[in-house]
Amino acid sequence: MSLQSWFEKGSSFEEYVASMKANKEGLLTVYQGFSLTSEEKDFFSKLADQKLRVIGLTADWCGDAMLNVPIVEHIARACQSPISLLNRDENLELMDQYLTNGTARAIPIFIWIDQKGNEKAVWGPRADEVQTIITHLRSSLPEKEDPTFAIKQAEMYRQFRARLVTDQDLWLSVKKSVRACLSKLIA
Repeated sequence: MSLQSWFEKGSSFEEYVASMKANKEGLLTVYQGFSLTSEEKDFFSKLADQKLRVIGLTADWCGDAMLNVPIVEHIARACQSPISLLNRDENLELMDQYLTNGTARAIPIFIWIDQKGNEKAVWGPRADEVQTIITHLRSSLPEKEDPTFAIKQAEMYRQFRARLVTDQDLWLSVKKSVRACLSKLIA
């Protein structure tokens, strides 16, 4: 299936939010609390002439999606690029073309395409700063064979998810990372 067809298959940001069963409150907190500066809006508006569109592979249960989807929605609006969101687990044929490290179905993944459906940029699943934090947190967990592993892992992810909603420095790291990715498209 072409990227154009995948784009046509997805949901708008508003439809995605309306369908959410998990992390909706957190996503909306990020969406409502996040903003772009005038300079950033000007920067992203330079992409408007390219008439790009964005395909997002996501899932409402994913903490990274809770953080990244609303930020990329703001950026996409500034670029005048419609966004189309697809549930990862219902679209594995596309997901498997965008594996993280060639093996992981990590989300969210955002694919910017031109009017002909050609891939122009890909970003996701995390900003480097967010990845560094999660790597550090995982390193503090006991071995998987430890009987407390599952409980400690669940608590670590619960605390991390709460941090994603409140730590605006993480929001800025996402914005900076997406901007760096898209800056390659500005001549």
